Amino acid sequence: MKNWLKVFALAAIVGTIAIAYMWFFVYNKPHKNIEEANPDYVISAANCYNHYSQGKNTKEKNYTGKVLQITGETTSVESHDSTAIVVFAFNTGMFGDEGIRCTMLPSYKDIVLKLKYNESITVKGYCAGYNETDVILEQCSIITNNN
Repeated sequence: MKNWLKVFALAAIVGTIAIAYMWFFVYNKPHKNIEEANPDYVISAANCYNHYSQGKNTKEKNYTGKVLQITGETTSVESHDSTAIVVFAFNTGMFGDEGIRCTMLPSYKDIVLKLKYNESITVKGYCAGYNETDVILEQCSIITNNN
């Protein structure tokens, strides 16, 4: 009976260590600061959109989950609460403009709202993927305003 108690105590200790390890290294992991990160790819907005819309996103060249720095001409700016979304549109689909949507960090909202139609801009952000109409970039910051 004492052997079962020792095995149970050992299993409890190993289980506690495993749970603590998972919590500390997986769930409590610090988030990457996209604004200060170096971009994984520097690409034009048109090339980025074409990469996804033409189905070229493969294991060998995959932008999803990477920090992208894109340059293009804005077609519109959308404002929602404390954030703004810069749109680089390349097609008009059933649900409106299709292209790249960059959700800006709240600190860039005032700058983004002053952008003009077809103004050239360079933006850096985290690529969350493609939803069959738009390439989604999150946590974006302005690198340069080329006009």
